[in-house]
Amino acid sequence: MTIRYLPKFKKQYKKLPKKIQDQFDAKIALFVMDPTLPVLKVHPLKGNFKGYWSMNVNGDVRALYIMEGDSIVIFALIGTHSQLYGK
Repeated sequence: MTIRYLPKFKKQYKKLPKKIQDQFDAKIALFVMDPTLPVLKVHPLKGNFKGYWSMNVNGDVRALYIMEGDSIVIFALIGTHSQLYGK
């Protein structure tokens, strides 16, 4: 599995508190080992985000990614539920 990050994701990640960055780093390590782990709560999105998948970072923060083929994961956005979905 190859992990890539879009520039927007990198910018959002840098603005996160260190604690949340550390939580994402821990979750991405789990994701690489097994993206189907229940703790990650990975699921496909609908509506405006159709084609994206969501990974749980903590109770409120999500990392959104797209798949390119079977082995390339491109993280596109990271933020709180309200920042990403506007709700």
